[in-house]
Amino acid sequence: MALPGSLGEMPRQFPRLSVSEVDEQVRLLAEKVFAKVLREEDSKDAFSLFTVPEDCPIGQKEAKERELEKELAEQNSAETVKRKKSFKMIRSQSLSLQIPSLDWKAPAVTPILSPVSPVPPPPATIRGPGPSVQEAYDVPEFQRMTISGDYCAGITLDDYEQAANGLSKALLIREKYSRLAYHRFPRTTSQYLCTMNDESWKMEDEVFPELNPPPDKDTYELENVPANLNYVVKLRGGIPHIYDNNEKAEKHEPRSFPYPDLETYTLDLSHILALITDGPTKTYCHRRLNFLQSKFKLHEMLNEMSELKELKSVPHRDFYNVRKVDTHIHAAACMNQKHLLRFIKHSYRTEPDKVVTEKNGKKMTLKELFESLYMDPYDLTVDSLDVHAGRQTFHRFDKFNAKYNPVGASELRDLYLKTDNYIDGEYFARIVKEVAGELEESKYQYSEPRLSIYGRSSKEWDVLAKWFIKHRVYSPHMRFMIQVPRIFDIFRTKKILPDFGKMLENIFLPLFEATINPSDHKELYLFMNYVTGFDSVDDESKHNDHMFSNKSPAPEEWTQEQNPPYSYYLFYMYANVMLLNNLRK
Repeated sequence: MALPGSLGEMPRQFPRLSVSEVDEQVRLLAEKVFAKVLREEDSKDAFSLFTVPEDCPIGQKEAKERELEKELAEQNSAETVKRKKSFKMIRSQSLSLQIPSLDWKAPAVTPILSPVSPVPPPPATIRGPGPSVQEAYDVPEFQRMTISGDYCAGITLDDYEQAANGLSKALLIREKYSRLAYHRFPRTTSQYLCTMNDESWKMEDEVFPELNPPPDKDTYELENVPANLNYVVKLRGGIPHIYDNNEKAEKHEPRSFPYPDLETYTLDLSHILALITDGPTKTYCHRRLNFLQSKFKLHEMLNEMSELKELKSVPHRDFYNVRKVDTHIHAAACMNQKHLLRFIKHSYRTEPDKVVTEKNGKKMTLKELFESLYMDPYDLTVDSLDVHAGRQTFHRFDKFNAKYNPVGASELRDLYLKTDNYIDGEYFARIVKEVAGELEESKYQYSEPRLSIYGRSSKEWDVLAKWFIKHRVYSPHMRFMIQVPRIFDIFRTKKILPDFGKMLENIFLPLFEATINPSDHKELYLFMNYVTGFDSVDDESKHNDHMFSNKSPAPEEWTQEQNPPYSYYLFYMYANVMLLNNLRK
């Protein structure tokens, strides 16, 4: 998520595509692919015992002979020779991107030297295909390999060209959506894509996310927030539109932002669906990955001792004092099982008479809660706590979720691992702060715990932000991700939500309001500075019969109890995050 900055920069517009005959064919192909996958899902279990493996020798000899004859005929044709020459030129241009030019200078980086560090050695020489280039940084003397040839793909020229076109289109689609949302896109890939279109890559064209530096003073200062902008936000078709005032909102004259186009998005999605089932592309990618793996293994064989020598020569760095970030960890599981057990026993021993919950209108102390569960914390062990996800949870999402209930009791989960409970998430905050303290003590470990927003109510964000500030959960070694479970079907079945649009409104509208009017939402505005992004979570093994397209129902029209497909969730989540980043920029 981008952070607030200058509003002077005007965002770009979302590029809309016109549907051609080729695009319509791709869309039809994507629909066939989707239908085929559904059929395979239905018949997979029934026929899995009788499936013939791909490496079955029956018929392979004839197929290989036909493929060899086709390749020989192709290589001898004049058209192939001409195309090979063009590929050779493209390959030489690609290599030129990897090899520094003679007038290239390494960026000036001031090394951080310890008081006992030796004087840095003189710069090494990079050996390339041309003259030696003296550089301003050390390069180990590795043995290098060169694979010569026209295109080195191991497949026919037609297949190679088809795979290259498909993959380059996929990369262009990825770059487009990354740039629009102010997400980082790999620089090397961007340079290659520019050479395809005969464009020159410029440093100023690179898009960086806005990073929030650590606070200089009190992290929880609520007074010095920016003034309100008083814009108006309204969701139309699941997508927020920002207006200068109510009058503009009535006339539907939104501010200039790159509002996403559903038809363009579904067309790009169709291209990706068609690409992942394309035979030549799958063959090329499989061969390419095997080639890169073999190349790396060969590099290890040749240069293992050189790398080990270089590793040992680096001062004050080993596995334990190199910085490490855990980017996928649930906040409710950020502690180890022994830590959780120790905390439960300590809280029971020191605060047995503290009122911690209310059941059927009756307030219960911690001691009474454990008595109602017929258990004594003194007798609890790591094994009886049963919160460790082992092999038995693999491919079993139900068992994985059950592991969040200590001793199988949901009451203990609500008390110790929730932010919204009778004690306002005090125990959970204390556990997270203890884990953060351990990270700070180790100095070189960081984490990005996930906190849940369900979309049941628009008050969820305020509760979470107040929990963060009240219990002072901030740590310089932590940033937070927000995970959104895909459980609209459960909320709809229980009549909690009228439609999917209401769920989107509960998840994203408070963020827009806090960005536009921070003085009215001080806690949430401050908390958003430490949120890095969103994650869509649920059981990925479940498939959905609905294929997302521009003919799919709008979010406010999705009132059935069936859950929307994964791609439906992701489009509306991306659209909201992209517009939020542009607004905050």
